Amino acid sequence: MEVTLLGSVYGLSPFSLQRVCNAGFSSFKSNTRRQTYRVTAINPVEYLKTHGGARRIRKNEDGAAVAKMVESPYSKVETASPDLHKSLSDFLEEARDFVGDDDGPPRWFSPLECSSQAQGSPLLLFIPGIDGTGLGLVRHHKKLGEVFDVWCLHIPDSDRTPAKDLVNIIERTVRSENHRFPNRPIYLVGESIGACLALDVAARNPNIDLALILANPGDSLTARLDALTNELAVHQMSGVSGGMLRDLFAVSANLPDTLLWKLELLKSAVASANSHIYAVRAETLILLSGRDQWLLNEEDINRYSRTLPKCIVRKLKGNGHFLFFEEGVDLVTIIKCTCFYRRGKSHDHLSDYIMPTRYELKQQLDNHKLQIGATTSPVYLSTLEDGKIVRGLEGIPSEGPVLFVGYHMLLGLELIPMISQILKERNIHLRGLAHPMLFLDGQDVCVDPQIFDKFKLIGGVPVSKFSIYKLLSSKSHVLLYPGGIREAFHKKGEEYKLFWPEQPEFVRVASKFGAKIVPFGVVGEDDICHFVLDSDDQRNIPFLKDFMEEATRQAGNVREGDETELGNQKCYLPVILPKIPGRLYFYFGKPIETAGKGKELKDKDKAQEFYLQVKSEVEQCIEYLKMKRESDPYRHLLPRMMYQASHGGSSEIPTFDL
Repeated sequence: MEVTLLGSVYGLSPFSLQRVCNAGFSSFKSNTRRQTYRVTAINPVEYLKTHGGARRIRKNEDGAAVAKMVESPYSKVETASPDLHKSLSDFLEEARDFVGDDDGPPRWFSPLECSSQAQGSPLLLFIPGIDGTGLGLVRHHKKLGEVFDVWCLHIPDSDRTPAKDLVNIIERTVRSENHRFPNRPIYLVGESIGACLALDVAARNPNIDLALILANPGDSLTARLDALTNELAVHQMSGVSGGMLRDLFAVSANLPDTLLWKLELLKSAVASANSHIYAVRAETLILLSGRDQWLLNEEDINRYSRTLPKCIVRKLKGNGHFLFFEEGVDLVTIIKCTCFYRRGKSHDHLSDYIMPTRYELKQQLDNHKLQIGATTSPVYLSTLEDGKIVRGLEGIPSEGPVLFVGYHMLLGLELIPMISQILKERNIHLRGLAHPMLFLDGQDVCVDPQIFDKFKLIGGVPVSKFSIYKLLSSKSHVLLYPGGIREAFHKKGEEYKLFWPEQPEFVRVASKFGAKIVPFGVVGEDDICHFVLDSDDQRNIPFLKDFMEEATRQAGNVREGDETELGNQKCYLPVILPKIPGRLYFYFGKPIETAGKGKELKDKDKAQEFYLQVKSEVEQCIEYLKMKRESDPYRHLLPRMMYQASHGGSSEIPTFDL
């Protein structure tokens, strides 16, 4: 692994342009067995973002505009490999270069794997746990480095700097970087000891814009580490975490002495953090192990969540104590799903959004297949400018602004396949306007917030007039469901029925920016699931009624003042049973132009007429699909399975004649 040395915390300034040469940096020397460390400067490059449209317009030599097709980077998402490739063994190999004859004071370094961040990326300071190497995020370096300026604190194996002085070291760096970039947030990421040090720094600097990510902080770990003071106890530990802990300390030259010192350091750090925790004003994300004999006391976590003013707790149920080394834990993905990434004073759902990686998108598709059946084989139809209906998404406009308006299927079952297919086939990213309840992430939320992660990962934005205005003004492709949760939480017998408000809410803002409106319909929910209990049924069951009332209260009302049923919609979880999966059908109608109609649509009657036209188009799309699917020979599962068995699992399954 190659690193950039940012300077000794006692000697060179962390932001000094001066670099230490290899000859004077004995702690990073290597032999033929070890990897080479090169001290060099970081050259930031622009973080690659995906822009909408598979067709790009450019000018040739004579100035004429020509269209150029660009393959979507998501086109082969099914074959995507995991974003994180390194493992605990890689950490152990690289950690050997940091110990042994390592001496000197604690110091910051930046791995060259983290050198591709975009301009304006926030600073991330990693404060290590009991190993002290600073390599605790080694699995995450490359991915973190695309969106953060990553510095890691290395505490040499022989160093005995007490906790209060480590806090001073970190604080000095935080203050100097805040002075240089006062409008840039600083992230402190710590585990165990590092988490306590981060809390202490935040408590001492309430006026600096800090964001804390703490992995397994708490008091009870100190009691559990007491067992480690006996070297025999280390060898008697069983399970994944026990083995990992033995491996972590195996890189230390003097295990008993190091272990005793780390235990005392942790006790001191915990005591100091607890005495100052009420002064912390930073927003905090706590990551809690859900499975391990070393599991931290949840009472400590609950105390943190009640004490810290802006705290999100994520319990990772399938993981042990050493979270950052475990398979299935991707720190960047967690940050995306909690909307915890920001470049300014607060998170902006538009400018701070990070596109999903190919593997993240693959995971969402795989999860969706498990939920509704792996063989729904969706059919996508679109309409060309001349009115011709074609299979595929060729009829969707490449250049924004575009507003997609359509029917919201039960529980939003259509969202993941629809947004993913548009991204795969056309390289167009659809930003969906979502109910604010999907972005609740507190401890008192009556449902697990993680069930809404997929909507945030694929680009959901809390619905508001400001959001749709800003999205269309930036020429985005925007997804709007006028029926909202009334359609997504509809009752028995209401499938494919539109529940739109009477007022033409989106018409004027679309015409202001000349957005094209794409009406669409989707059918198939009645072939996927059977409705068991709707809101009317649940009102007659006391505990479900109480749950529904509490969920409605927490969700809030985005149509405040609306006296119709849309303004009094109850939030609940429909009880459904899966069927042998049928097929989903999507039909995108002919785009409707609003360019040049801004003045005309300011007239209330004209706007209402236009609104009803769009609604009628959506209803026609739904009726077309309901009629045509009756003639689809592959609507049911068995014919589709037989077709793929004879033509290959990746072959496109035919459908009805267009």
